[in-house]
Amino acid sequence: MAKSDEPLLVVENDADLCNQLRRCLRGYRVLSANGPAEATETMRAVEPPVVLFDLGLPAGRGGAEQGGAALGEMLRRWPRAKVVVIAAGDEREYALKAVDDGAYDFCEKPLEIDAVRQVVARARKLYQIEEENRRLVRASLTPLPGIIATSPAMLEVCRLIERLARVSATVLLLGESGTGKEVLARALHALGPRADRRFVAINCASIPESLLESELFGYERGAFTGAIRRNTGRIEYADGGTLFLDEVADLPLPLQGKLLRFLQERVVERLGGRGEIPVDVRVVAATHDDLEAMIAAGTFREDLYYRLCEISVRIPPLRERSGDAALLAHTLLRQYARSDGRVVTGFTVDALAAIDAYAWPGNVRELENVVRRAVILAEDREVSASHLGLDAADDGAGRPLRLRDARNEAERATVARALGLANGNIVRAAELLGVSRPTVYALLNKFGMRAGCE
Repeated sequence: MAKSDEPLLVVENDADLCNQLRRCLRGYRVLSANGPAEATETMRAVEPPVVLFDLGLPAGRGGAEQGGAALGEMLRRWPRAKVVVIAAGDEREYALKAVDDGAYDFCEKPLEIDAVRQVVARARKLYQIEEENRRLVRASLTPLPGIIATSPAMLEVCRLIERLARVSATVLLLGESGTGKEVLARALHALGPRADRRFVAINCASIPESLLESELFGYERGAFTGAIRRNTGRIEYADGGTLFLDEVADLPLPLQGKLLRFLQERVVERLGGRGEIPVDVRVVAATHDDLEAMIAAGTFREDLYYRLCEISVRIPPLRERSGDAALLAHTLLRQYARSDGRVVTGFTVDALAAIDAYAWPGNVRELENVVRRAVILAEDREVSASHLGLDAADDGAGRPLRLRDARNEAERATVARALGLANGNIVRAAELLGVSRPTVYALLNKFGMRAGCE
């Protein structure tokens, strides 16, 4: 029996039928709408889990065909709702099409009350299962703000970030371009005691060398030609919060020395200024370059390196994150389809296989571009491999030779791939793996793929 406050929407202009349905569905808070326009308003306000929709509305203006179009719009805007279509005998063809397009089921007029009650109960139960699954997925696959991951390599990084967020140590994030270094820096800030203060980011590679010093440290009025007023530098502006120095390897050597002094003394001196200004800020730096090689070449200061690298975190590239590419692709597809107003609901099997096999040299940034393009080009409700334009490559290098290690790695990678291909759906992942749902949970626990993420 449903809870007495659980809403259920009936889209029907026959008052007698509405009253009949209200009586037979006493366990629900039955809401009614005379037609699609009123139904849209109710869906916006309430978003009921189950909807009974008369396909013959609006009567006299296109009949079931127009009603089917209105239903399609509802399914596009509220895909989680379980819509049960009510159709007359001569509308069966449209009802079947509605089910193909995403409706849960249909009931023919004249309605059999017991059958309606059973269909609604099943629809409600499925909605609850899917909501619980989405809750579990959110808990297990969004370990940090802005991060979606199921691979052990990335989840280990997330657990480390969670621990580091509670301390004030300077953190150096190392990883290829597009791996999400700024996202992790923002997570460090959001999870720490400075979360209510500023997060200030500066890309050291994007600002001309002649301007970078004044951007970082600020300047006094008259410090140079054109300095008509005092300007607060990014370091000083971040006081009390977090300063993120992206692409720190691009700092010119003279500025490296000035940054080193700030990290040691925690004071800044504006250009043209005479006084030292104390600044309390947490510093997070990031780079895709090999700083140790730059030290050997004399282009990066060793003493600065050790100041920045109190704790270093290596972010794995997407090719080392089994299953994450497909999982991220699903999330990006939903995001871009919504923002671009495209009716694209998923990927074909060959598209998922291409995403899973591709090496992603540009990492998450490249994945974003590929999915955005595919959503725009897709002609049907699903993105196919041809829309992605990917070339698969996998040479199998670096795999373990010991049988036990190889077996564990293969098993772990397969579970991660299944979760990615299933868009985090535990039930679907179990079907892909040919095992039961409890077995999937046992495998997740075995490989630590959920530990510390809830």
